[in-house]
This record gives sequence, C-alpha cells and structure tokens, in this order.
Amino acid sequence: MSQPAPARAAGLRLGLRANLAQFCLLVGVNALVGGMVGQERSLLSLLATQVFGLAAVSAALTYIVAFGLTKAATNFLAGTLADRYGRKPVLVAGWLIGLPVPLLIIWAPTWTWIVAANVLLGVNQGLCWSTTVIMKIDLAGPKRRGLAMGLNEAAGYLAVALTAYLTGLIAARAGLRPEPFYLGLAYAGLGLALSTVLVRETRGHAQLEAELTDAGRAADADPGPNRPPATADRERLSTREVLVRTSLREPALSACSQAGLVNNLNDGLAWGLLPLLFVRGGLSVGQVGLLAALYPAVWGLGQLLTGPLSDRIGRKPFITGGMLVQAVALAGTALAGSFAPWAASAILLGIGTAMVYPTLLAAISDVAHPSWRATAVGVYRLWRDAGFAVGALLAGLVADLAGLEAAVWVVAALTAASGLVVAVRMYETHRPIAQS
Repeated sequence: MSQPAPARAAGLRLGLRANLAQFCLLVGVNALVGGMVGQERSLLSLLATQVFGLAAVSAALTYIVAFGLTKAATNFLAGTLADRYGRKPVLVAGWLIGLPVPLLIIWAPTWTWIVAANVLLGVNQGLCWSTTVIMKIDLAGPKRRGLAMGLNEAAGYLAVALTAYLTGLIAARAGLRPEPFYLGLAYAGLGLALSTVLVRETRGHAQLEAELTDAGRAADADPGPNRPPATADRERLSTREVLVRTSLREPALSACSQAGLVNNLNDGLAWGLLPLLFVRGGLSVGQVGLLAALYPAVWGLGQLLTGPLSDRIGRKPFITGGMLVQAVALAGTALAGSFAPWAASAILLGIGTAMVYPTLLAAISDVAHPSWRATAVGVYRLWRDAGFAVGALLAGLVADLAGLEAAVWVVAALTAASGLVVAVRMYETHRPIAQS
C-alpha cells in the first residue's frame, strides 16, 4: 500500500465548510484591501484639478496609469512568488508596502507625490488582492470556485463603494484633505495586524488538490465534453510557458485575459474620468461620491449571485453577457446629463461588471492545473489590471482631443467588441453542478 502524500498526511481538507473560519477571515482582509482603493475613488481626480491645478484630463489621470501599470506587474509577480514561497509572506509584504499610501496623499506638496503614492498602492493591491484570491481558491476546492470568487470580490468592491461614499461625505464637510484619508490609515494598520497574526498558509491545500486532480484524471481518461482540455496539465510548466498559455495559446485563458483587460479599461474610465464628467454636469462633491459608490456597490452585491450561479449555469454566458451589458451602460452614461440617468447607468454598469468579474477568475481556475494555477491567476491579473493604465491613457487622450463624452463612447465600443471575442473564442470551462 502506498504512503499518503504529504498534503493528505497533514489532514488538510478542501471546501468552504471545512475551512470556514479562515475563508471568512480572508474575506474580511480583502474588504480592507478594497477600502485602500476606495479612499481614492471619489477624490483624486478632484484633487488633481482643484488642488494641484492640472488642466489636461490626460495629466490628471496619471495616477491611474501609475497604479495600473504597477498593479499589473505586481499581480504577475505575486502569483509566481506565491507558488514559490507561499501565500502568507506575500500578503504581509503587501500590507507593509501599503502603509505609507494615505500619508503620502495627505502630505503631498506636488502631484508627483500622488503618483508615487499610487505606485505603492499598486504594489499593495497586486500583492494583497492577488494573494487573497489565490488563498480562497486554495481553500474552496473545485466545486464552489464561483461562490468563493463572488464572496471575495463582493467584499472587496463593497468596501470600495462604502469607502468612496464615506470619503465623499467627509470631503463635503471637511475638505478634500486630510480627513478623508484617515480611513486608509486605519485599513492598512488593521489589515497588516490580521494578516500577520491570524491568517494561515494555504499552499498545502493547493498541493492536496493537485494530488486529487491527478489521481482523478488518471482514473478517468475521458473527462467529458464540458471539461477543459487536460493534456499536459500535469507538466511542470515554467513561468514563461504559463505566460504564453494564459495570454495567447489556450483559447479560454486568453479570451478571459483580454476580457479582463477591457473590463478594467472601462473601470479606469469610471474611476478617473466620470467624476470630472459629473462635476461638469453640475453635480456636487457629495453627489459625485454617491455615484462613485453606487457602481461598485451594485458590482459587489451582484457578485454574491453571479459567482455561485456560474457554478450552476457555466462561465461563458456570464462573461459574454456581462461585457455587452457594460457596453450598454457606458453608452447610457455618454447620453445622460443629470443625476438620475447617470445613477441608472451606474447601476447597469455594476450589474454587467458583477456578471464578469468573479466568473473570469473562476474560469481561469477551472482550466489551470493546481500546480501552476497561482501563476496563471497572476498572468490573468497582469492583463486585467493593465486595463487601468490603458483605460486612463486612452480616455485621457480622447477626452483632451474630442471631449469627455467621446472618450466614454470609445470605451463602450471596445467593451462590446471584447464580449464578441469571448463569444467566438472561449469554450465553456465548467461542468454545471447539477451534472456533476
């Protein structure tokens, strides 16, 4: 009789119920990660124009470019480091790097300080958010990935929404600095403490799933028509091979990567350009804060439904449909000119994003073998968060040349095209639970 593998011998179990305490703790930690971004959503574009006097939209959005490029690169690094050294050290390092961010924004004498703060914020988000995603995938196992990602992303983006709303309220009463950014200081300190003291390493759970996956596939040479191709899954892939497979060669992985990039391209537009559009339309800072919170609030809450539904229905319908819904919402934003229709468009944009966001992560996890899954998630998140930088650059340039509404129309067209790419290129990656 063969000896048990190390992960099995350690008594580890997969599943949300078996790992409920750690899973809930990681949900709370990811809410704090989201709050670090939420402190900026309502206010930084207004700081650029009202405090630092930046006239060009493209110049005002440089902080999003810095954030997006840094977060994209760090996502890739986080996945590789998590596979090599473990998840928890990467998480703790991310919080240490995020601690100075609110202080730099509070004390900034020039716009360069704000850009530097967003470089650090990008590293913080890349390390912390990527690692909490990977750790929840490790704990959940294969059957409830959609639910796990829905809970993870819901916690993060509800925190984005709540913090954006609170900072808008605080700014309306106390000014743009420093009081709104005290929330960020509290989030960073609490996140570091929880991650250092209470979070446990989950790499052993990924090892256990790899053992079970390989054993199951050895026993079942025909996994069925709705399962992703498993050839060479058990290979030890290099980082370069995972990069090429996830970015270009594997149809579902590459379709998800481009959809993630375009999704965050339009989120970069919503973050940086829409507050300027709303202020030009005569809205107050408080109303801008409410709209900035409404979209991620619907996005966050919606993922509690779309994540588990993708476990039952499949991934592809949610990704294709969600991208097209986002395109319609952005077109509505471009056509609107007052609070009520902008609010309706924000709700619709949140619904479309909720359909896409957890489902893309679940689809990546469906296809990638546990032995190289963290690296694949890092590659996907590299492309996805590069969309922040692409969106800020594209929206800023088009807005400076043709106006704010023209920038929204361009991004809407790109979002619709991305949904069509998914419809044509991606296969269904998940066997619905009812058929398992």
